[in-house]
Amino acid sequence: MGAIYFSAFLALVFQIRGMVGAQGILPAGEYLEKVRTLGVLRFWYAPTVLWGDSGNHALMALVWVGLVASLLVVANVAPRISLAVCFVCFLSFIAVSQDFGQYQSDGMLLEAGFLSLFVAPGGLWPGWGRKSLAIQAAWFLLLWEWFRIYFESGMVKLLSGDPTWRNLTAMYEYYQNGPLPTWVGWYLQHLPWWFHKASAGATLGMELVLVWMAFLPRRWRIACFCIVTAWQVVVIATANYAFLNYLVLVLAVLLLDDRALRRFVPARWRFGVEDQQERAAVDAKPLTALSRVGVAVAAVMLTWIAYATTVEMVWMFWREAPLPSSPVAALEPLRIANQYGLFAVMTPHRYEIEFQGSNDGKTWMPYLFRFKPQDVTERPGIYAPYQPRFDWNLWFASLTTWQSATVVPLTEVRLLEGDQDVLGLFRGDPFASAPPKFVRAVLWQYWFSTAEEKRTQGVWWTRKLLGTYAPTIMRAPDGRFVELEAPTLEGTP
Repeated sequence: MGAIYFSAFLALVFQIRGMVGAQGILPAGEYLEKVRTLGVLRFWYAPTVLWGDSGNHALMALVWVGLVASLLVVANVAPRISLAVCFVCFLSFIAVSQDFGQYQSDGMLLEAGFLSLFVAPGGLWPGWGRKSLAIQAAWFLLLWEWFRIYFESGMVKLLSGDPTWRNLTAMYEYYQNGPLPTWVGWYLQHLPWWFHKASAGATLGMELVLVWMAFLPRRWRIACFCIVTAWQVVVIATANYAFLNYLVLVLAVLLLDDRALRRFVPARWRFGVEDQQERAAVDAKPLTALSRVGVAVAAVMLTWIAYATTVEMVWMFWREAPLPSSPVAALEPLRIANQYGLFAVMTPHRYEIEFQGSNDGKTWMPYLFRFKPQDVTERPGIYAPYQPRFDWNLWFASLTTWQSATVVPLTEVRLLEGDQDVLGLFRGDPFASAPPKFVRAVLWQYWFSTAEEKRTQGVWWTRKLLGTYAPTIMRAPDGRFVELEAPTLEGTP
């Protein structure tokens, strides 16, 4: 968990100012000013420590505190406190991230991070935690989250009505159409159709059937762990879904027990590692008044989360179920009780938004991205668990209109201003001496190259220009931003 938190905060070190900084695309300060109109409720609907200061220095301090706390978790130094700091820092970012923090993986991490507070041992140097055993309800809810990630994802595939899942053609274009494909995915994309049909069937089988092995006797759980771990390794190699797959791998460890794990612990470190029978022999200490309060709070929160997550699952099958919805809605701002559903509808095509600048309106220079496909000769990389949120957001934006994806025109404005924080989201600045006079966003359609094209031309991609995605804009002498030319695309292809 500490390593996953570290990857999340490390990515923000290089991106947070460009995304939500004072001169970023979606400034956190402007967002909080709008939420401030809610009065005291603003602290619940925007749970962040940035209310006092949301400038660049405060944002970077938040990220660095989270980084240090995540390393302390890895080092097992005051893990419960360190996990709490990680949770607060990450939630504080998500609360102001707006379009850059609406991903399911963020909810997964916040839910797992919160539940881990009740599993992690207390104390400064707890070692193996033999004197501070995990709350079994929290342990089960973490496993429940793991199960729901799989099972709910399988159910939405069927409930969405997407015909590609029903006829097992969903994987035909999967490897080239995800947010950030990899070079391994290029090779898998070129395998026969029977392989892709089998992959689609295996995905549904694992998500809907195999994960129930988590509730069977020990041998079944260990077998389940081995299968899903191998599966996640392949997913990590073929697609960049940030820390999502690593988090699912971590939660799968709960399928194992001490007897299965202790053989991997060096003999000199095994002191204090007990089997379940030995754990039961740990002497119970009488609760202090403060401890009783802690137990009561834990009982309320864990029961609340259990109810909310169960209701969310019931609603997938029976939306009109007569169950109280207020407890579910109340937890939504904290993102600790979520409904999951990955790849409910498969993306049939790959579109890429590209920002371009010009000084004469005729010759256009592209702004190069750090991670998104752009140069057709560049091999797609493997970046996970690092998450380039800006690049991710543009993939989602390409599937809708520019009016719905306000990040695109706002980025155009920042590029006309020559904003260094936003330019830092790109690989470089083609107009280093001065900002361009005009900026536009065009839309390309991309395909993986064929084996013959890759062999003869050295390209991983082929692409076709579809037109301008958003208005071409310029900055007038009075400082206003005006539309020079309307987009040639009316909506998405």
